[in-house]
Formats: sequence, C-alpha cells, structure tokens
Amino acid sequence: MTLPPSGQTTVAGIIGQPVRHSRSPAIHNAAYAAVGLDWVYVAFPVAPGAVQAALVGLRAAGVAGCNVTMPHKTEAAQACDELTPAAAALDAVNTVVLGGDGVFGDSTDGDGFLDAAREADVPLTDAHVLVLGAGGAARAIVHTLGTVAAQVTVAARRADAAATAARLAPSATTVPFAALGDAVAASDVVVNATPLGMCGEAPPFDPARLSARQVVIDTVYAPAETPLLAAAAAQGARTLNGLGMLVHQAARSFTRLTGRPAPLDVMRAAAAAS
Repeated sequence: MTLPPSGQTTVAGIIGQPVRHSRSPAIHNAAYAAVGLDWVYVAFPVAPGAVQAALVGLRAAGVAGCNVTMPHKTEAAQACDELTPAAAALDAVNTVVLGGDGVFGDSTDGDGFLDAAREADVPLTDAHVLVLGAGGAARAIVHTLGTVAAQVTVAARRADAAATAARLAPSATTVPFAALGDAVAASDVVVNATPLGMCGEAPPFDPARLSARQVVIDTVYAPAETPLLAAAAAQGARTLNGLGMLVHQAARSFTRLTGRPAPLDVMRAAAAAS
C-alpha cells in the first residue's frame, strides 16, 4: 500500500546531473510501498562542485540518504566521513547514508553486477572476462570480478585509464583497442561497461569474433537490446542486459538505507516499466 507523504515521512533520493531521467525514484518508491514504509524517494539535481554542500544540506534537513549517479560518484566519496572497503578502493560511491554520526558512503555497483550474473547463472570464477571501459561502472565491475578470482582483461580507448582500472583486480591485464578482436575471441565473458549502445552505436569490434560458447553482458539497460546484444545473439552467444545490475545495485542500496530486505520482484517490475 502506498502511504501518502506526511509530517512523519522519511525522505531519500538520488543526486546527479542530469537526474530527471533516472529510474531510481520509480524503483525505490515501489519498494517502499511494497514493504509498507512511510518513505518517499525523489531526484535532486546537483551541479558538479556542489556535492559536499548538497550532502550537508540534505543531512541537515533530515534526509536519510541518497544514491549518487554521474558525474558525482568520486566527488561524493571525497565528501564522506567513512567509506566501505569497496568504495575506498574505487574512490567512488553510489549510496550515501546521512546519519547522526556522519556521512557514510558505499558502492553497490560491483556487487549489483555480481548478483545479476549469479541470478543468471553466469560462471565468473576462473573465467576469462573482458571488460570494455574504464569509467565508474567498469572499475566497480573489475574490482568485484577480482574478488571472485575471475581472470580479467580491461580494454579502454585511453591506455592509462585501462591500466588504472586493471589495478583494481589481482593479475588483471589490459589490451589496446587495436587488438580488441583477438581479446573478444579469447574471452568467456564479454562485458560492455561503457555507454556505447544507448543511442544505437555499433560495438567497437567485429561481432563475428563472438561465438556460441560465450556470455555477453551489456550494462546498458535502455534499449533492452543494444546492437552489441543483438549481434551477440546472432552469433549464438548468451546475452544479458543491464536491467539486472540496475535492480540489484538498487536492492543493496535499499537495504543499506532502510535495514529491510529488498523486494526484488517489485523493484524489477518497476525498473522494467519505468
């Protein structure tokens, strides 16, 4: 049952720029209603450079916490009083708890990826995993893959960014984009952790290098089938889009903020419908 906001309603939200397009309000408000919490979740547009001031203001106003999206994840981490080990390693947060004892930051992106892969029965331990990208999502995924003993290779257009991401997982290596085709063919799992595909862009390698023995995961969730996933399916590969990661990172954030188990099915339905 959805409770109308009142003087007792707890507020949470998401900060970013832009942020009005975010599916997080729909996902979290559906979850609050499902478990009967008198909470409301809203979007807060925050300009770059204003994150610390925004968190101070939100905390002063009694806001319980917030999620953090682009481009604020590193700036928010630097404004926290305490970080989880994952957030400290990444120097980035996507979940901030605004408590009486200070500002606590967590990163649920990597574990959200891992939860989604496990839910889909994608084997990662000892698997050769190629991660495309070196941004926030890619770094979180590389870090988490390192915790499950995956054999990680990072490919990014900037060699220095790829090397920085690779340092987050034991024995991870990098590959230049010029050799991307061979790296794709040698991988068990290929993960696109870049925005490529959101606007119909083709994958940055020849899809003919993919095969039916592989799993291809795209962190993009809109559209549900990117050109990469369509090409991978045509080669017989298993495919997984980014909706599962979106839902599972949100579920972990929900639990971090509320202390309640997350209603995954409700959150998944809200994410798909929004």
